[in-house]
Amino acid sequence: MRTLKKMNYVFLGLTMAGVFSISAFVYQSRDIEKGAQLYNTYCASCHGIDMQGGNAQSLINGVWQFGADDSYIFRNIKYGITHLGMPAYENAISDADINNILAYIRAAEKERGVVRPDIANETGTMDYDMKIEVLAEGLEVPWAIDFLDKNTALITEKPGRVRILKDGKLVPGPVEGIPAVLNEGQGGLLDVAVDPDYAGNGWIYLAYSHALDVPGQNRPVAMTRIVRGKLSGNKWTQQQVIWEAPSETYRTTRHHYGCRIVFDPWGHLFFAIGDRGIQDQAQDPSLPNGKVHRIYPDGTIPADNPFLNVPGAMPSIYSLGNRNIQGMAIHPVTGQLWTTEHGPMGGDELNLILPGRNYGWPVITYGRNYNGTIITENTSYPGMEQPNFMWNPSPGLCGLDFYQGDMFPKWQNKLLVGALKYEDITLTTLADDRVIHTETILKNAGRVRDVTSGPDGAIYVVLNNPDVVIRMSAK
Repeated sequence: MRTLKKMNYVFLGLTMAGVFSISAFVYQSRDIEKGAQLYNTYCASCHGIDMQGGNAQSLINGVWQFGADDSYIFRNIKYGITHLGMPAYENAISDADINNILAYIRAAEKERGVVRPDIANETGTMDYDMKIEVLAEGLEVPWAIDFLDKNTALITEKPGRVRILKDGKLVPGPVEGIPAVLNEGQGGLLDVAVDPDYAGNGWIYLAYSHALDVPGQNRPVAMTRIVRGKLSGNKWTQQQVIWEAPSETYRTTRHHYGCRIVFDPWGHLFFAIGDRGIQDQAQDPSLPNGKVHRIYPDGTIPADNPFLNVPGAMPSIYSLGNRNIQGMAIHPVTGQLWTTEHGPMGGDELNLILPGRNYGWPVITYGRNYNGTIITENTSYPGMEQPNFMWNPSPGLCGLDFYQGDMFPKWQNKLLVGALKYEDITLTTLADDRVIHTETILKNAGRVRDVTSGPDGAIYVVLNNPDVVIRMSAK
């Protein structure tokens, strides 16, 4: 970091001094005074001379609609949000000057004492006034939640712990005996899913990054693994491995593991593995990564799986060409599988997953590489599916559920779509396979890692930064 000299501002009356953090996206020193001049030239006509908004939103109200981190704001300035009228400035403003504008905006936020709006007590939607309460805090990167019964939920923590939420309170100690996970990068303990017939069979399912040591190699290889087990008091018992990839397909990369677990009405278990950062392998049916898989809960393969009789293909594969799915939900009426998928920089997708279909990654995409370079010129290709809905910029989609419950009857069967980068939950209305309406019902509470409707009809949300679980109920 560089210490910036004290600078005075005329039209905002700001006097700033100190150290400003450098964006992880571009490492450059920042000139706040020059940033003020550039803001006047390029930004003030839409965002206002005093940053309080105009044709575009305010920059000093504590709400960042398209991501609050410096790297997100940098990308939005450079590459634009053209479908919303925000032009791309990559050919007009240098990277250094984008950072200068950022420094000026951050200085204004600090000078004016900008904080996030307080959503701790209540928030309003088109249909309901909502109460928000924190149920569990003091967690470490919580990742998923599912319910054993109306009073008991399980929460996973990425470092490798399962926590029990009982009668609205977090049981102090973690569940004992959870399998070891590789907690590096995006890997760790991921999803937890309770068997639809839990009351009868007691099975609970976990997805996690599983490591193998390779002789002569310092870095373990890893892949997503699915196990099931039972709870005996506070202990994990009777574990069974129900799906794991062949050891030769494990990778040294530490990202794009997926992974959600859902069950359809016909007794199938679905899960997804991301491309593990090796994008071309998403098109190879002999490999597990970049795919949606379908098995039975005991690990056996359904006889009608689409790749079962394809020579060389993995029999569990249900679809391919999926970059990194972190939201999965079964439609409560049709039983169809819907997913939300991370694109690269742009091109996050909502997809209806159908057997044997190819969802295109990386042959087609609406996004770019994170450094701005082109992945492919193609947004369509014969034999490859178009998304049912696409986002650009990328919200960082994570967590997905169809609302079911009596607390919000107007929302029955609508999708709850979570987002990490946008820090929001969007209520999404479908007509057959089309999105016809969206409404943001939570914003800037934190990075939404998981969202689900609970047995009581309330909406439960797993957040990162802060690492808490919240409950949204009708006021």
